[in-house]
Amino acid sequence: MGTKVHLSTAYHPQTDGQSERTIQTLEDLLRMCVLDWGGHWADHLSLVEFAYNNSFQASIGMAPFEALYGRPCRTPLCWTQVGERSMYGATYVQETTEKVRVVRLNMKEAQDRQKSYADRRRRELEFQVGDRVYLKMAMLRGPNRSIAENKLSPRFMGPFPVVERVGPLAYRLELPEIMKAFHKVFHVSMLRKCLHPTEELVARIPEDLQPDLTVPAVPMRILERREKVLRNKRIPLLRILWDCSGSTEETWEPEAKMKLKFRKWFDKQVEE
Repeated sequence: MGTKVHLSTAYHPQTDGQSERTIQTLEDLLRMCVLDWGGHWADHLSLVEFAYNNSFQASIGMAPFEALYGRPCRTPLCWTQVGERSMYGATYVQETTEKVRVVRLNMKEAQDRQKSYADRRRRELEFQVGDRVYLKMAMLRGPNRSIAENKLSPRFMGPFPVVERVGPLAYRLELPEIMKAFHKVFHVSMLRKCLHPTEELVARIPEDLQPDLTVPAVPMRILERREKVLRNKRIPLLRILWDCSGSTEETWEPEAKMKLKFRKWFDKQVEE
């Protein structure tokens, strides 16, 4: 069929731009509907869906409904033009038309806001083959989290040489053998240019580094206990001291999770 697989860049959720942008726009849209309609916002979800699917999308040059079915949708906004106003009732048609107008206005504001956020943070970066660049460390949370989440730890590892440009916004790097399992193509936002070509690695790369930029974490002991009180239940929490490849870190974890994942260790802690 002539299809071709294009792999995304590592650690860059924006790569799937269509779904990411849609999610952010819908979040903003629903937030504004809550402000407009208060506690009854859920009653208007069908109109929100209707307005979104029948609004012009610049990326495809038409509304999603038209792209899917090959024809424009017949909307309530057209009922007055075909004589169905009396069939459905003038008040119903007027109220529905006004609600759809509000949803579309909110959606336009949400799209404009998300675009302004992206433009504000966008930087024009370009590298040449042979340049040495630093690679940003992923910031993950909880056990098995990233190798450098402490505030005073380096934010980048490297430098690594650029071996190929992949499209306008991604580059392939030459990574050391210990990182051979990594996807070697990274978005430009994950990279920083090295101004000192002879500079050595600025961050230690653990031997047990995982493909998701994490290292195994082993619980050492329970430091503290507390309860998180919700409306209808209480959740026991434990402050755990972790051994992360030689360094120690502390996190709050649900007791049930620790009991399930580290049963023998947990029983031993209780006995002590």
